[in-house]
Amino acid sequence: MSDLVSYELDDGIATLTINNGKVNALSPAVFEALNAALDRAEQDRAVVIITGQPGILSGGYDLKVMTSSAEAAISLVATGSTFTRRMLAHPFPIILACPGHAIAKGAFLLLSADYRIGVEGAFHIGLNEVQIGMTMHHAGIELARDRLRKSAFHRSVINGEIFDPQGAVDAGFLDRVVPVGELMPVARATAEQLKKINMTAHRNTKLKVRKALLETLDKAIELDRQHALS
Repeated sequence: MSDLVSYELDDGIATLTINNGKVNALSPAVFEALNAALDRAEQDRAVVIITGQPGILSGGYDLKVMTSSAEAAISLVATGSTFTRRMLAHPFPIILACPGHAIAKGAFLLLSADYRIGVEGAFHIGLNEVQIGMTMHHAGIELARDRLRKSAFHRSVINGEIFDPQGAVDAGFLDRVVPVGELMPVARATAEQLKKINMTAHRNTKLKVRKALLETLDKAIELDRQHALS
């Protein structure tokens, strides 16, 4: 599919693997490849597994792009927010198989999936924006508000608290944690179970459940654009 995002289809399950350097930085090209892969998965009517490299899902947005110019940073954030909004409304189930660290936009990918599996180990998961001097964008706040547990939302967004894998389950970033060697077998078994549901009912119910969130995100993405331009 792409050097940045590989695509493997096997018996109705599409595995998308992000591969962009040691931190799997999310660049415009990575999002272009992810969107193309989701297009293909939708055509294949496949349950989707998104994963990364051993030890990391993603460390977040590509800092080279984010620091190159204000315009480039604004555009990349808008692209990323639009992609996670797309994940939330994707007509087939999306499983996130997180092989380790997931920081900033990497953690937002977790918050946009239908089922999230992490691995045991000394891994960091969370939103570090305020730690590195970034004011959280509107779309990120609203996604975190909806998907994180109330007790963890302020700790995560305002304090920049980073969680270990089990803490990430308690906070709402993950649904379960497994030994490293079991990540992809468990993700595959989960996908096999999800293949059995009625996909029309899944899509329609997902859009009903997330209607308010999707509408809120549309407004938040526009607010982020307006704020950046003001």
